[in-house]
Amino acid sequence: MATKLATTARHLNACRGPVRHRDRLPPLVLLTDRARLPDPCAAARRLPAGSLVILRDGDLGAGARLHLGRALAAVCRRRRLRLLVAGDPALARRLGAAGVHWPERQLPLKVRGFATAAAHGARALVRARRAGVAAALLSPVLPTASHPGAPALGVVRFAGLARRAGLPVYALGGIDEGTAPRLRGSGAAGIAAIGAFRP
Repeated sequence: MATKLATTARHLNACRGPVRHRDRLPPLVLLTDRARLPDPCAAARRLPAGSLVILRDGDLGAGARLHLGRALAAVCRRRRLRLLVAGDPALARRLGAAGVHWPERQLPLKVRGFATAAAHGARALVRARRAGVAAALLSPVLPTASHPGAPALGVVRFAGLARRAGLPVYALGGIDEGTAPRLRGSGAAGIAAIGAFRP
């Protein structure tokens, strides 16, 4: 695990101020992406206890995604991590996951149980808040290999959106050990990443 990244994420999370225990959110979020993180189970084993893992890879066949989900769920149980499944409540229940992560285009009007949502701008953050998600993952903050050429928000714009969001917001996109310190004072609830968790 990248120690500097974890330290910065904990600092960001602590700076959110006092929160109710049930609303406490982890500093670090790992998202699966088999193109950029071929072994998510190995990456999850390096996470600090209490971190969040989001199973994405929705383009996998149902059987392959179930297999990956079961492997991740086993790691999460052993390491005391929380698992969310992107866009598939039925699979989340089958895996005993903590809840669902909703892609922006799939976000329902109201969510049930623990959920997070993807967001790429102010409107999406408003929808996420109204839907009742626990947190939003706002991206891309910085240029990222996940979306080459996509315009990045930049830290200043991210901070403005996060402060006005009315819900906890994680920074996603281009965040690694080198760039994470730029988020200090941004109001981020923590760091979400893919490539930063590669060995």
